[in-house]
Amino acid sequence: MSSMVTEKGIVHFEAIGKGEPVVLLHCWLGSWNYWLSTMEFLAEHAYKTYALDFWGFGESAKQGTFTVVEYVAMVDEFMERMGLASARVMGHSMGGTVSLALVLAHPERVSKVAVVGSPIVGSGLSLLLKAAGYQWIAKALYGVPGLLPALLRTLSVTYARDWRTLWEMLRKDLSRTTVESFSRSIGDLRTTDLRPRLHGCGVPVMGIYGRRDNIVNPEQGSLLSEGISDHVVHYFEGSGHFPMLDETQRFHEAILEFLAGT
Repeated sequence: MSSMVTEKGIVHFEAIGKGEPVVLLHCWLGSWNYWLSTMEFLAEHAYKTYALDFWGFGESAKQGTFTVVEYVAMVDEFMERMGLASARVMGHSMGGTVSLALVLAHPERVSKVAVVGSPIVGSGLSLLLKAAGYQWIAKALYGVPGLLPALLRTLSVTYARDWRTLWEMLRKDLSRTTVESFSRSIGDLRTTDLRPRLHGCGVPVMGIYGRRDNIVNPEQGSLLSEGISDHVVHYFEGSGHFPMLDETQRFHEAILEFLAGT
């Protein structure tokens, strides 16, 4: 377990491998652990991966505004402190939105971006996630003991084919998420719209979207195609919101090809 102390508190991260740096950013309600199998895979192909926990999630500090803008500043500071002048950056769901926002705000930091099931505009979120952004709904979910875990366990069956593995990760990470980070982060994501700025992206971008995704509309991938000239978008027919679980081998092959390509 590694950590970095900042003015806003501890940032927890894990690093695996040796070689070209890749920064990995997790989804809403997630943590670095969602990337473990990908980190181990990339370590076998001469990459050093850094996966960090956003403030409010995992083992990182629980204070903050929990917004996309704050997370961009967090990743920028992390890279600066780690001596990473530039790196490939990949994010899942909310983490992918932060990855794109990072390259738009700090283009010198990022050489390539990969996003997985990420909303480009908040309207692409499911109704349930949009609702979670209202604090009174979040407080109601947290106010009844066991209600939120029971709801997520039931829904996880529809989120991934290997829903038991997903639920175990969700269960652990949910216990380390506060009502503030739960609600404020998704509330900000709900109002985010990167479309007007996408034309300013000057690096290659890859998108991976599962056709069965019922958390983020997979048609968000078309917004990448429309807004970014240097792009490739893959649609995984057999995947939901977690293609790294649903089609692991194909997922790893796609990201390796993108990261290594010229």
